[in-house]
Amino acid sequence: MTVVPPPAEWAPHDAVWIGFPSHPELWEEDLDPARAEVAAFARAVHAEGRGETVILVAADAEAGAAARTMAPFAEVVVEPFGDIWLRDTGPILLGNGEACDFGFNGWGGKYDLPGDDTIGLRLAKQRGRRVGYCNWVLEGGAIDGDGTGVVVTTEQCLLNPNRNPTLDKAQIEARLRDDLGLTKVVWLGDGLLNDHTDGHVDNLARFVGEGKLALPEAAENDPNWQVYQHALRDARAAGLEVVTIPSPGRVLRDEEVVPASYMNFYIGNAAVVVPLYGAENDEAAVRAVQALFADREAVGLRADHILTGGGSFHCISQQIPAGA
Repeated sequence: MTVVPPPAEWAPHDAVWIGFPSHPELWEEDLDPARAEVAAFARAVHAEGRGETVILVAADAEAGAAARTMAPFAEVVVEPFGDIWLRDTGPILLGNGEACDFGFNGWGGKYDLPGDDTIGLRLAKQRGRRVGYCNWVLEGGAIDGDGTGVVVTTEQCLLNPNRNPTLDKAQIEARLRDDLGLTKVVWLGDGLLNDHTDGHVDNLARFVGEGKLALPEAAENDPNWQVYQHALRDARAAGLEVVTIPSPGRVLRDEEVVPASYMNFYIGNAAVVVPLYGAENDEAAVRAVQALFADREAVGLRADHILTGGGSFHCISQQIPAGA
């Protein structure tokens, strides 16, 4: 049977799963403000019913009650999980509606949290999807596709020995073809500095059209300027059209550089939601994204507290394509 690649993120959605911060011991003083940021993100995606159905996924009853209070427009599902990064732990849905559930090892053994290895299977079955188990490690944030079978990724992540030590580049490309129907893999080098996912591509490069890739444009004193240069070179060498979005530059928390990125936007039915960090380029980034999506509203929302967990809006969401 032919495997149909996942639709592009800008294709219509029936709904979206969004992880809701649930564990006080993980989030500490950031728990309540992170919940507020997630609720604001969910509201923008829902767009007063013009967008898509929002399904907030909470890990326990207390978090579920908080989600219902803060986002009464959303559906709430209570399912145990380790943390909210459903882009990585949730199922990847193919163009024919089937779900792929990949192995998950806590981002290379860094964060082994109960429930993260099974939440994808449970969510897919709740939606009545046929699930195929793919016996190798892959996180959804490690790849980004344009819906035609072309996908971009980073060597830092997919070739990292802490994921699939017995697979080389050619074997990983074969797995992507067989399991996800992907026909062309564009390899970039490294991801962002201090990204504990080992360089997920959704913080670096995002497709915004068929064969059209958005990359950051380095700000002054940007710690990732060389990463961006190398990604630009590799993308153009692969024949992709490249557009640029301003970078937030050097963003610090407790004097440490954090992997803040405007590229971690989520493309919904009605809105493209861009994470903001109080950086000089915040407004310019929203304008740049708006120019790429004339049929949607670009919405910029602060994501400082979500970022304390290591990611942003794209990392905590997984869309459910329409009509499959």
